[in-house]
Amino acid sequence: MLAAAASVKLSPASAAAAATKLTFKPIHLPPLHKSSPRPLSLSARPLYRQEPFLAAPPRTASPAATADGARPVETAAPEAARRAKIGVYFATWWALNVIFNIYNKKVLNAFPYPWLTSTLSLAAGSAIMLASWATRIAEAPQTDLDFWKALSPVAIAHTIGHVAATVSMAKVAVSFTHIIKSGEPAFSVLVSRFFLGEHFPQSVYFSLLPIIGGCALAAVTELNFNMTGFMGAMISNLAFVFRNIFSKKGMKGKSVSGMNYYACLSMLSLVILLPFAFAMEGPKVWAAGWQNAVAEIGPNFVWWVAAQSVFYHLYNQVSYMSLDEISPLTFSVGNTMKRISVIVASIIIFHTPVQPINALGAAIAILGTFIYSQAKQ
Repeated sequence: MLAAAASVKLSPASAAAAATKLTFKPIHLPPLHKSSPRPLSLSARPLYRQEPFLAAPPRTASPAATADGARPVETAAPEAARRAKIGVYFATWWALNVIFNIYNKKVLNAFPYPWLTSTLSLAAGSAIMLASWATRIAEAPQTDLDFWKALSPVAIAHTIGHVAATVSMAKVAVSFTHIIKSGEPAFSVLVSRFFLGEHFPQSVYFSLLPIIGGCALAAVTELNFNMTGFMGAMISNLAFVFRNIFSKKGMKGKSVSGMNYYACLSMLSLVILLPFAFAMEGPKVWAAGWQNAVAEIGPNFVWWVAAQSVFYHLYNQVSYMSLDEISPLTFSVGNTMKRISVIVASIIIFHTPVQPINALGAAIAILGTFIYSQAKQ
């Protein structure tokens, strides 16, 4: 345009008039969105954009993938494959937990020594993971002294919770133990509120009412109620709440996978539990009880002990691996469904007598747990 203007010869008067007009005539620039779709310079782009201007919008995770608060995962696998993987984790977790509870109750019925039974469960898991690390089936974690110091209070709480739950299983029906253990959210809120000073919305406090009421109704109407079994389940709830609190506080910044984290937890818990198991029961009691159980059950008893020990580790290991893949909300819902499957399976297999009002209390408590998991998030 300038070149064309320079090629035209104007008279002095015309040039002056043209200059005057050009001086006051506004210049109308085309709007930005009508310009050619060339990429803007880097300095002109928004800081959060990486693609050229007017390019296709960035891909975002589907609503189904983030509706429950899970962080988006950038993987090459399609979303359907990820959901299938989580589904396999959940199904495996529930199946292993049901199998463990069945064999654990069979062992305790024939061999009522929960301290040794708890010790064997932790020992089996420790042996499995040590063999996996030695053969490089699983990569050994990189830990230091600070890691084990942070893990110590978690292991103490885990040991107390594990033994208390086993004591409860030895004294009462499997279904009753899990009904009482469904009240764990109530302990979590109360401990967080009065010991840690945390505050929760009113919906969380209201969700505790059906949990407490349902557990109370189930306990009052339990046909084979036993105070030791009831207190064992309650202590287990409290211990696991403190385990979760210590884990959140002490493990911040620690880069250990869920599988290896639980393996280390099992090993440290085993070291803590061993001296107490010897003090509470002892080899003489174990030897006599073992002979009686083998004489009564036969060689199958040895298989029961091995199965309950191995399946205890496997179901916990899969649950920690699941937590690596999903949000805490999804994990909480899965844990609620797991309790339902255990309660139903144990009632069917052990022919546990259940009154209608007792079943109603269990249903109310489990429904309250589900409502709590929704309100908490």
